Amino acid sequence: MAYIERAISDVLKNRVKNSKCTLVAGARQVGKSTLIEHEFPEYHRTTFDDQLTRLQAREEPKLFFLNNPCPLIIDEVQKEASVLEEIKQIVDNSQKRGQFILTGSAKLELMKGVSESLAGRVSICELSGLSLREIYQVPFYDHFVPTEQYISEREKKLKPYEDIWEIIHKGSYPELYDTDRDWQDFYSSYVTTYLERDIHELISADSITFTKFLTAVAARTGELLNYANIASEIGVSEPTVKSWISVLERTGIIYILQPYSASALNRAIKTPKIYFRDTGLACYLTKWLTADALKNSAVAGSMFETFVISEILKSYSNEGMDYQFQVFYYRGKDKSKTGENEIDLIIEENGILYPVEIKMTGNPKASMGSANIILDKIPEKKRGMGVILCMIGRKTYLRENLVALPVEYI
Repeated sequence: MAYIERAISDVLKNRVKNSKCTLVAGARQVGKSTLIEHEFPEYHRTTFDDQLTRLQAREEPKLFFLNNPCPLIIDEVQKEASVLEEIKQIVDNSQKRGQFILTGSAKLELMKGVSESLAGRVSICELSGLSLREIYQVPFYDHFVPTEQYISEREKKLKPYEDIWEIIHKGSYPELYDTDRDWQDFYSSYVTTYLERDIHELISADSITFTKFLTAVAARTGELLNYANIASEIGVSEPTVKSWISVLERTGIIYILQPYSASALNRAIKTPKIYFRDTGLACYLTKWLTADALKNSAVAGSMFETFVISEILKSYSNEGMDYQFQVFYYRGKDKSKTGENEIDLIIEENGILYPVEIKMTGNPKASMGSANIILDKIPEKKRGMGVILCMIGRKTYLRENLVALPVEYI
């Protein structure tokens, strides 16, 4: 199988070089182990997917590290988080850098163990599925923000993205791009493996009920997160749904986009939105079996929005940046007392708010950015260039401060 170069490689190598311990977090099958083995072939490697290995690490940690000397890669370290305390002692007793590279597919749960045992000693990188830049081998590594400088630099590395709907439908897992793996076979195995290997350890639920839950969430990608609605559909309690949603977020299956909060926006909805991280998985769960069927479906708009949001988040994580407090959305009646207005995405950077609309259209209108003026109400913040990411063929200014961009600019 041909190795697909990952955009985060230089960031990761720099983190390993300058940190005693590095954590690569991300969902199952996004390529964590492949990336690390490719970039650090000289490291010893072990995995906590193996129960006997976990048992030795738990009961005889000193013997475990004698058998697995540094520099060491430990895959799925969250499965035996007790080993973090021993790692702490090892790195504290040495000035060497790059002693440990850890991977984990339960990000937030693992963070708790990291914060308690390895605070100040670990550098954290997030690996997502393949981005469009990686699929098309675009050598551009800056995170997406619609400034004039970004747009100008991005134009120098533009490549046409053909068959966008094929990629939206296929998804971003590397195995689908470096082999001829059947799409349905891959996702069927992924869901089964995910349920058996990860979810079963985090929740108590039969596979049929949990698959129904996954499908219900996938059908709501790009929508406001309504726990009660999901609970009613699948026949479990609302607290159970909240707990399961948390599991999906921790394991990198979904992303919760928070509403923008400001005292000046007193008529804004406070409910977050939910997005699947991988559109291919969402398509499989909701039974969209071909790209053409998806493209012409009633859910095409929300799936396109999900895809674009995911691509923007990847541009941050691949640069080694934390996007958690950088991206938001707005929905509310601050502009009008009668109808709601929405801004699909708000990117905040250096005190400037950049409104982003995500539309499937190839014929964007200036009116699509009409809600952007709401951001002018926020004191001590400036409104930056507004952008409509869409299927247009080339960059087109619709107003002086509003530009329509093809998705190639992400």
